[in-house]
Amino acid sequence: MKKLVVLIGMMMIFLCGCGKSNPEDVVKDFKNNVKNAKSYKATGNMEISNDEETFTYSLESYYLKDDYYKVILVNQTNNHEQIILKNGEDIYVITPALNKSFKFQSDWPGSSSQAYLLGSLIKDIENDSKYEVTDNEDGYIIKTKVNYPNNNELSYQKIYLNNKKIPEKIEVYNNNDIVKIKVNFDKIDLKAGLKENDFKLEDYIKEEEPKENCKEEENCKTDDKSKETATIEDIIYPLYIPSNTYLTSSEKVDTDNGNRVILTFSGEKNFVLIEEKTFSPSTMEIVPVYGEPLLLSETVGALSANSLSWDVNNMSYYLASTELTPAEMQLIANSLGNETLVSNTK
Repeated sequence: MKKLVVLIGMMMIFLCGCGKSNPEDVVKDFKNNVKNAKSYKATGNMEISNDEETFTYSLESYYLKDDYYKVILVNQTNNHEQIILKNGEDIYVITPALNKSFKFQSDWPGSSSQAYLLGSLIKDIENDSKYEVTDNEDGYIIKTKVNYPNNNELSYQKIYLNNKKIPEKIEVYNNNDIVKIKVNFDKIDLKAGLKENDFKLEDYIKEEEPKENCKEEENCKTDDKSKETATIEDIIYPLYIPSNTYLTSSEKVDTDNGNRVILTFSGEKNFVLIEEKTFSPSTMEIVPVYGEPLLLSETVGALSANSLSWDVNNMSYYLASTELTPAEMQLIANSLGNETLVSNTK
């Protein structure tokens, strides 16, 4: 009988010892898993929700010590591909189909939270002295505050770890406890064996194919076709406009590549919105930006102190204002759809 009691006691001790880790150990193990990785590759998908729609991206995220990043995002609705590339000091947002790139002077990704980067998740934990760790069936959930300076409605996130302390899902919530960004990782390889050559801008520069048989006049006329496809038939208006601000003028001007629409909004928050059809130049166009890459609903834009530029759905947009906040610029950009409708028109 005594042997049975002792045996049961030993089993209880064994079972208790094999239970869930304490919160400090969970965070420590997660940090060590990531910080000990010389490089990693993570694949999965990301969902971004606004008030009416959810946009889904396929996601590939690459990292190499020190300061090498590559994030490939493909919009699953329109197959629009963009790449965020950092190879040392230089940061680019590349649109391969357009042979176009924004080049940033920025401390990205350290300037804000990035739900798809493992190092950013760790930084959020380290910046939140009141983070919470709870158990679930498959592992652990870490709840932390987030830092999205250009989107104040995003307030906290939940990081779902498996029992090996590897992230499987991240949910970013707004102030009303609604998930606005969701990242699902299919696979994370912490021994990816990446090299600096895996982060070259040159890999995404398209070379112009030589034109053959250009002796015949009909094979050489490309300018007229380009201008025809660059014509804007329907103006696209923002569905969100700040209060007491109205559309006061709409002008269409001709350019070397077609035409351009200039929309002027006046009132409490003055701003100008410029629209034109996208086209692919023969050589990579690199646009310098003093600002940050900004994740929009359908694409990645370039945010500077007083402007926001982005390409989506065969259109290029440029929004400029000295009075709009970055959050308001983001709202306007996300509200642009195919409907020719303005909620406040004067």
